[in-house]
Amino acid sequence: MLMSAEFWVFVAFLIFIGILVYFRVPQALLGFLDERSRRIRAELDEARRLKDEAQKLLADYQRRRREAEGEAEAIVAGARAEAGRLAEDAKQKMEEFVARRTKLAETKIAQAEAQAIADVRAAAAEAAVGAAERILRDAAKGAVAEDLIVQGVREVRSKLN
Repeated sequence: MLMSAEFWVFVAFLIFIGILVYFRVPQALLGFLDERSRRIRAELDEARRLKDEAQKLLADYQRRRREAEGEAEAIVAGARAEAGRLAEDAKQKMEEFVARRTKLAETKIAQAEAQAIADVRAAAAEAAVGAAERILRDAAKGAVAEDLIVQGVREVRSKLN
């Protein structure tokens, strides 16, 4: 049994393990692994912290976006209302302008009509007076005729004007 290869491999293995234990290699490996585990845990904690911070920032940006959208909608609604009000104002001013112009035109037409009627009456009166004067002059002679003509002319003028 002392001469078998397996025995000597076993002895060499025990010596190797002994040397490793003597030089505290398992403790160094455990320390190294513990250190690595601690670094990984710290990195995970940092990643969680960054994730939480990113979620907070995302929530903040989403809130700001919603607020900005709300403000934009309010601005658009205000602009639409203002445009409607301005359109209504313009329509009302246009209607008032048209009404004033129509009234002014109607007034001018009425004045022109009244002037035309007055001119026609005056021309008719002049023509009637002239015709009556000629007829009476030819029909009546003397002082009585003259008085009748003057009186008739006055009456015609007073009635036509």
